[in-house]
Amino acid sequence: MRDGYVLQVRNLVAVPLLVVLTLLGGPAVAAEVEPLPTGTDVDYQLGGAIDAPAHVGIVVRDREEPPQEGRYNVCYVNGFQTQPQEKRFWRKRPQLLLHDRTGDLVVDEAWGEWLLDLRTAEKRKRISRIVGRWTAGCAEDGFDAVEYDNLDSFTRSDGLLRRGHALRYARLLTKRAHREGLSVGQKNLAGFDGHRVGYDFAVSEECGRYDECGAYVADYGDQVLMVEYRTRDFRRTCEQHGATHAVVLRDRDLSPKGVHSWC
Repeated sequence: MRDGYVLQVRNLVAVPLLVVLTLLGGPAVAAEVEPLPTGTDVDYQLGGAIDAPAHVGIVVRDREEPPQEGRYNVCYVNGFQTQPQEKRFWRKRPQLLLHDRTGDLVVDEAWGEWLLDLRTAEKRKRISRIVGRWTAGCAEDGFDAVEYDNLDSFTRSDGLLRRGHALRYARLLTKRAHREGLSVGQKNLAGFDGHRVGYDFAVSEECGRYDECGAYVADYGDQVLMVEYRTRDFRRTCEQHGATHAVVLRDRDLSPKGVHSWC
């Protein structure tokens, strides 16, 4: 559907501006961030990295994987919940994990992930420092952007977390990403205009299945990546948005040798 994509050189206007402000004693500014390229496809590779075909200009990979050279690379970070392989790390920091009223950890049952405790400013600050280091690692590795998964985790917290907790924490994450020169993607919470807390684009899983694609487009225009896991949803999303947006069909395990289809 789309022509091949050649990654453009980053806009470096912000670099000399930062130098001038520093020399003059003015405030430091965030580095220039590059928006998602349009007119190209996306591949969602969280389950393992493979070389994306030439027509794919945007590649999303886990933060522990290297970016693919010559593409616009988005670094996946689970910003609001824990990754299964990171449980040992978080067990050493139990005070930063959300516990219910009986003292048990609050779990996202769909993925077996623990929710982070964002209820106080101090905890949000401490957690954002940890995630901020991971974000800096994405930038150092050469990624162009970062997506923070599970903005909507408060909806799975049995009322312990509130929307305001999530949004105040999200603002800390987006500020850090922008300081690192990364564009920032909103993941989940369709209908919320994430520009209010610093998001630049959106990554939508199964927006076709849940009839949410239009909500993301209304807020982000062409700066939306769409991932579907069922063929009938993929076809519907392609019909409605494939001419203007990057849409990919993947298997739910996101395995390297699994399903990779484009409109």
